[in-house]
Amino acid sequence: MKYTTLPNTDVKVSKICLGTMTWGNQNTEAEGFEQMDYALEQGVNFFDTAELYSVPATPETYGATEKIIGNWFKKTGNREKVVLASKIAGGGAYTAHIRSGGLTGQNIIEAVEGSLKRLQTDYIDLYQLHWPNRGVNCFGVRDYPYKTSTKEAEDHIEILETLQELIKQGKIKHVGLSNETPWGTMKYLQAAEQKGLPRMATIQNSYSLIHRGYEYGMSEVSMRENIGLLAYSPLAQGVLSGKYLDGGQPKGARGTLFPRFIARYMGDGSQEAVRAYLAIAEKHGLTLSELSLAYINQLPFVTSNIIGATKMDQLKENIGSINIDLSEEILEEIEAVHTARPNPAP
Repeated sequence: MKYTTLPNTDVKVSKICLGTMTWGNQNTEAEGFEQMDYALEQGVNFFDTAELYSVPATPETYGATEKIIGNWFKKTGNREKVVLASKIAGGGAYTAHIRSGGLTGQNIIEAVEGSLKRLQTDYIDLYQLHWPNRGVNCFGVRDYPYKTSTKEAEDHIEILETLQELIKQGKIKHVGLSNETPWGTMKYLQAAEQKGLPRMATIQNSYSLIHRGYEYGMSEVSMRENIGLLAYSPLAQGVLSGKYLDGGQPKGARGTLFPRFIARYMGDGSQEAVRAYLAIAEKHGLTLSELSLAYINQLPFVTSNIIGATKMDQLKENIGSINIDLSEEILEEIEAVHTARPNPAP
C-alpha cells in the first residue's frame, strides 16, 4: 500500500480508501466484515461512510452502514487501526426521513451524536459535510443550476463554530467537504483563516475518467490551498469496469438493480469513451478497472481514491490497482481519448 497524510495534519492515510455505501443493502453485515478484514490486511487504513448510507437511501436503511462498521469495531477491537470518515447528510427532499433544515449547528450536533452511537466509537477522524444546502452542479447536473439555485448559501461561520466545539469535545478530529464547488470551498477556507476556525482538510467529490469536471477549477484549489481530493465513484459506479457495454445487465450489479444511479454515466458519449479506454487497457494488459483506478491514484491533487465493491474479487482488483504505475505512453493515450470525449458523464 501507498500512504499520504490528510492535508495540514499528521494523520497517515492509505491512498486507497474503502467505501462502504452498499453495506446494509446490497451487502450483508458478514460481507461488510469480510471486506474490512481484507482491506485492513492489505494496508488500507482509511474507511469512508455516512449517516445516509446505505444507498439508495430509505428510512429503513438509514444508518445501516455505520451500524455494520460499529459492530465490526466491537467484534475485532480494530478501531485504533482505522482512520474513520463519516458525513452529515445535506438538506432536501431526498433526506426528509433524516431531518429538516440541512446544515445547521444543531443538526450537525445531532448527526455527530447519532453517528458516534451507531459506530460504537468516541470519535470520528474526519467529519464531512455530504453536500451543500444550496443548489450546485453535482449528482448528474453538468452546469451551475442558476435557474433553480434560489436558496441562500449555508451559514459557513455557524457550521465551522459548531465543528470547532465538537473538536474541542474530542468527538471529531478533522473536517472536510463533499460535493462542493470552488466558491464554496474558498468560503470555508477564508472563514477559517479570518475567524481562527477549523480548516477543511479534504473535499470528497466525484472523479473518474469519464467525469473529470473537478479539473475545471477545484484541482487548482486543491493544489494551491492544500485541500486534498477524496475521489468517489472512480469507476463511475461500475460503468468503467466495462460490464454495462452493449446493454450488459449483470445479475446483482448496481446498475441492474438501481439503473437510475448509473444513468448519468450511460450516455452515448460515455459509452464511446468507455470503449476507447477499454481498448487502451487491453492493449497494455490491464483491466479497464485497473486502468481507471491507477490513473486517479497518480494524480497530484488526490489524497485518497475511494473504492467500493459488492464482491470480493472486485475489492481485490480495486485495492491491487495501487501497485500499477501507468507509463507515459498510456497517459498520453488516455489524454487523447479525453480530448476527443471530454467529460461525457457529469
